[in-house]
Amino acid sequence: MPRILDKLGLHRPELRAWAMYDWAISAVQTTIMVAVFPIFFIDFAGAEVGGSVAQQYWANSNSIGIAIVALISPILGAIADYAGAKKKLLGAFMFVGLLACAGMFFINRGDITLASVLFILVSIAAAGATVFYEALLPHIASEDETDRVSTAGYAIGYIGGGVLLAINLLMILKPGLFGLPTGPNLTPDQASLPTRLSMLSVAAWWLFFSFPLFRRVSEPPAKLEEDESGRENIVKVAFTRLFETFRELRGYKQAFLMLVAFLIYNDGISTIQKMATAYGTELGIARGSLIAAILIVQFVGIPFTFLFGALAGKIGAKRSIFLGLLVYAGISILGYYMKTATHFYILAGLVGMVQGGTQALSRSLFANMIPRHKSGEFFGFYSVFNKFAGIFGPLLFSSTIHATGSSRNAILSVILFFFIGAAILMFVNVEEGERIARAAEAHTHPKGVAPQRAPEPVGA
Repeated sequence: MPRILDKLGLHRPELRAWAMYDWAISAVQTTIMVAVFPIFFIDFAGAEVGGSVAQQYWANSNSIGIAIVALISPILGAIADYAGAKKKLLGAFMFVGLLACAGMFFINRGDITLASVLFILVSIAAAGATVFYEALLPHIASEDETDRVSTAGYAIGYIGGGVLLAINLLMILKPGLFGLPTGPNLTPDQASLPTRLSMLSVAAWWLFFSFPLFRRVSEPPAKLEEDESGRENIVKVAFTRLFETFRELRGYKQAFLMLVAFLIYNDGISTIQKMATAYGTELGIARGSLIAAILIVQFVGIPFTFLFGALAGKIGAKRSIFLGLLVYAGISILGYYMKTATHFYILAGLVGMVQGGTQALSRSLFANMIPRHKSGEFFGFYSVFNKFAGIFGPLLFSSTIHATGSSRNAILSVILFFFIGAAILMFVNVEEGERIARAAEAHTHPKGVAPQRAPEPVGA
């Protein structure tokens, strides 16, 4: 068992505890963001306004959540770095998310405003908590461990999110097995009870499986910049650090270039995630087959995400990401020719093979090219790029449909994001990025230690 855990990147208690948080929060992604709540939102909460208006509410709720996260993530990341409060802020955001998930149980038919507000709160809370969760990665894993630990987190997240989604789908489709009301002539409250209990289960799941992280992972110590004493106004320091980071991006050119490449190729990944079910529906694939495909992605992703971590150890994270992007390009081409549910299952399997590994290695590659004492604010920026990835892809998708009248051409057009992102990634010098990050760490001092003479700016 120790040898297996070592190969998986889970050989220390704090590494296992960190990865277990992905198990916890992935339930939010699968049940609320992707599979169950969107249908509930349109069909139940939006029943009084009609499908098209409900779709507008859904789109607006997503956009508002993204915009707020984009604004606050870097600021909160800077506060967490200065105050040494990554776990505290993670816990605060998680608490808000738990309350919002639990509140979804009380949504009644036609409560589209309440459903929108609660979804926005869950989106903000989950994204905010993830910023601080990911910012812990450079503190618990060494450079040669980061790839395996990051991919292990994603793989365990696939298990946790997939297991709860399977339970919730079974409860929704077969409520009698759980002692819930079933049959004809049910009231709206009775008919919606399994779905509303699914939202409640996410809150319980998120809370229970987060305990290992709070018990086993230590709060990283705060570190001060050369011109800080530790007694400044925390909000003022956050904005000052934020502006300094913008100026210092030239000193972390490789990390910034990685962010740009990630923004572009992750836009393609996000577009396939968001548009796949709509595309499948347009082709006449049944809802049951679409849901089954979501579960295929989850459970195929488990072993292959671990395999990507092992592969990165042999050929490097950057080359492994290239392999994932090549498969995604193939997915776009195969999607163009897709006709049946069987084809959709095959594509879902291919997505499951590369989705978690590509995104996990992107996270670990970035983590190795940033200074640890600024991990909060740098992962704040990473969150912004991650959230904005997915804006341009759907626009290209829509524009291609408008210009050509074909969704097939639209799915094929997504291949551009993988080629352009890969082209930019080619210019990322990982070794140089890691060297600059380690040099920057040598120029900081622990909180409470008097600063020495300021060194020359990194990258100057």
